Amino acid sequence: MAGHLVPTVELGKLLLAQGLQVTVLLGGGDTSFLDGVAATNLEISFHCLPPAALAPDVAAACSSSFEARVFELARASNPDLRDFLRSARPAALLIDFFCSAALDVGAELGVPTYFFLTTCVASVALCLYQPVIHEGTTLSFREMGGDPVRAPGLPPIPADHLAAAVMDRESLSNRHFLELSQRICDSRGVLVNSCRSLEPRAADAIVSGLCTPPGLPTPPVYCIGPLIKPDEETGTTKRHECLAWLDGQPEASVVFLCFGSMGRFSAEQVKEMASGLEASGQRFLWVVRRPPPPGAERRPPADGDDDGLDLDALFPEGFLKRTKDRGLVVTSWAPQRQVLAHVAVGGFVTHCGWNSVLEAVAAGAPMLAWPLYAEQRMNRVFLVEEMRLAVPMEGYDKKMVESSEVAAKVRWLIESDGGRELRQRTRAAMRLAEEALGDDGESRAALADLTSQWKKSAAAES
Repeated sequence: MAGHLVPTVELGKLLLAQGLQVTVLLGGGDTSFLDGVAATNLEISFHCLPPAALAPDVAAACSSSFEARVFELARASNPDLRDFLRSARPAALLIDFFCSAALDVGAELGVPTYFFLTTCVASVALCLYQPVIHEGTTLSFREMGGDPVRAPGLPPIPADHLAAAVMDRESLSNRHFLELSQRICDSRGVLVNSCRSLEPRAADAIVSGLCTPPGLPTPPVYCIGPLIKPDEETGTTKRHECLAWLDGQPEASVVFLCFGSMGRFSAEQVKEMASGLEASGQRFLWVVRRPPPPGAERRPPADGDDDGLDLDALFPEGFLKRTKDRGLVVTSWAPQRQVLAHVAVGGFVTHCGWNSVLEAVAAGAPMLAWPLYAEQRMNRVFLVEEMRLAVPMEGYDKKMVESSEVAAKVRWLIESDGGRELRQRTRAAMRLAEEALGDDGESRAALADLTSQWKKSAAAES
C-alpha cells in the first residue's frame, strides 16, 4: 500500500542519515509499484518475501474484509520473515500495524521490535483504548449510529465515523484491531508520523498511560514526523502543465481538489461538484478520475483506468467552456505537494488521508474535509474539532454532497474572514511542523534518541 510505503521510505532516508543500514521488507504479491521507489532510493535495500497462502478456512473467514485478509497474510508470512531475520540479524525491526503478528518472530529471535504507524497520534490513542471501549458496552459501533465514542485526549467521535473494519463487534477484522492494542503495548515502542506539537492532548494522554488498557504497560511513543515525500518532479526536466497554469493565477486564489489514489465519485456526484465549482465563482484546480462501476468504489483503480476519459460527457453540458478562464481539470494525477506549496493555492478539498493532511500542513494550505473511506472520517473529526485546521464539506456522510454546499464552502474558504482565520491557523501549524523537524526540534530529537539506542545495542553485540 503506497500510503504506508511512502512515509516508510522517508523514515528510511532519515535512518540512513544517522549512519544506519536500512532494508524495507515487503510481503509477496504485486510489487511493480516498487520499481520507481527503488530506483530513486538506491541506498535503501528492498526485499520482498515470497507470496503467502492462507488456509481455506482462514481465507473464507476474511473473504469479506480487506483488513482482516491483510492481517492474516502478514501472519502467514512469519516463517519467511523468521528466515530473513535470522540471516540479516538487524539491530531493530519496525513493523506496520498490519504486521502485528511479526512481534512474535521478533521476540523469538531477540530482535527489538517497534511499530511504525503511518497515521496521526490521535488514531494511536484510540487504537490503544479500543479494548476499554469494547468492555464498556455490548453494542457494536454500527449499532451506536452517531452516538459519541470517548477516549482520553480525543474529542468525541461519532461511532459511525470509525473505520468500517471495527464497526461489527464480532468480526474478524475488529478482533484483529482489539488484539493490536495489546501488541502495541508489548512492543519496544511506537514511532508515529506526526509531531507532538500538532497533537499535544493525544500525545500526552498516551504518555500518561490514560489510553492503555488496565494491566498492560504503556509503550514509549516517538513522534518523528511529519514525514512526507519529496517533490514528485525533482530531477526531471518536464514540469506538469498544472503548475504552469497556477503561475498565472493570483496569490491564494485557487482551490485544489484532489482525493488520493482511490478517491473516485459517482457520475452524479461529479456533476454536483462541477455545478458547485461553477456557481462559486472561484478559481479551481481539480483532479478528476473515472467514476467506478457500481459496488467497486473501494477497488483500487488500475493503471490506465482514466485513459480516454471523456470530460465533456462527464460534466454538465458546457461546463469546461464556461469555466475555462478560471478553472483547470486534470485527469488521474497531479504533483500534489508542489501544487499545495504553490503561492496561488488558497485551499485544499481533501479526503483526509493522513499523508495528504501532512502535505497540506507542510504547505500551510487550509482544508475543506471530504472524507471517503477507512480512517478518513475519524481524521475529519480530529482535523475539525481538535486541530482546527479544516472545516467539513457537509453531506459527505450522506448520499450526496450538493452543489450548493460545494459553492458555499469554496466561496467561504477563499473570500471570508473565517477562511482567512483558518489559513492563519494552518500557517501556524506549518511553523510548528517545521520546528519539530529542525536541528533542535522534538521530532528530530526523538529519532536521534532511538537511533542512539540501536547503535549501542548493535555495538554491544558485536
